[in-house]
Amino acid sequence: MITSKTQKIGILGWPLGHSLSPIMHNAAFKSLHLDYVYIPLPVHPENLAQAVAGLKAMEFTGVNVTIPHKVEIMSYLDEIDFSAQLVGAVNTVVIKDGKSIGYNTDAQGFVQSILSNGIKITEQTAVILGAGGAARAVACGLFQHGIKKIIIGARNLEKAQQFVKLFSTNVDIQAYDWEDFGFQNLLQECDILINSTPIGMPVHDTEVLPIPWEILNPEAAVCDLIYNPSKTQLLLSAKKHGHIAINGLGMLIEQGALAFELWTGEQGPRQIMSNALTEYL
Repeated sequence: MITSKTQKIGILGWPLGHSLSPIMHNAAFKSLHLDYVYIPLPVHPENLAQAVAGLKAMEFTGVNVTIPHKVEIMSYLDEIDFSAQLVGAVNTVVIKDGKSIGYNTDAQGFVQSILSNGIKITEQTAVILGAGGAARAVACGLFQHGIKKIIIGARNLEKAQQFVKLFSTNVDIQAYDWEDFGFQNLLQECDILINSTPIGMPVHDTEVLPIPWEILNPEAAVCDLIYNPSKTQLLLSAKKHGHIAINGLGMLIEQGALAFELWTGEQGPRQIMSNALTEYL
């Protein structure tokens, strides 16, 4: 039962029909008998500042942050933890003593999810599609675990070039328009291909990622950060062409467990979270 003492957690994004975070976290709260509730909070980008102020006014304990707010929300928070400073994006907010503090659990969540699938990171070449907040987290996690080279392919070359400036002193990183022939040729040296864009979600079902499968390294692992649907067109195509195909469910669980710990002080029950998502899907 939800009462006036129940701790409120939510997720900010636009749209939010795809999010499975409420299912995962509410199952976790229930399993540990914690008086918390997790609710979806769809917020249009124009209303983000008011939403953050409202969370503090209504004494929320915290929120997750998803597309398209991960970078923009940083302007409206009181403090930014080092994890989020490093990535340049926030996916978790803790509200304590009237202050909103931004964290990033995506970077570590992504790394743990692909390592658990037997994918090697050290001294490899990764291609990331997209240059938003999720891509920043992926790049940061890969850099921290010894990636040799990162190639960014995006629809907006200027945005991709700005992205590169954030990491260029730490790792060999290059930016391209993903329709550019030079970018597509580089897929020959790709060891890990990651889609960090929303292309593959139902609301983007008319869009297609520009992957020439005949060029892509046949040994490359293909990862999609999307978890709903669990089999995107990218992953179906990857399977068809003989690639290891990994969706975003593992990353969702790992980053969620880390956020859970920030809010509650308790270790996130990963198996409970996984079971809840598997049952739902």
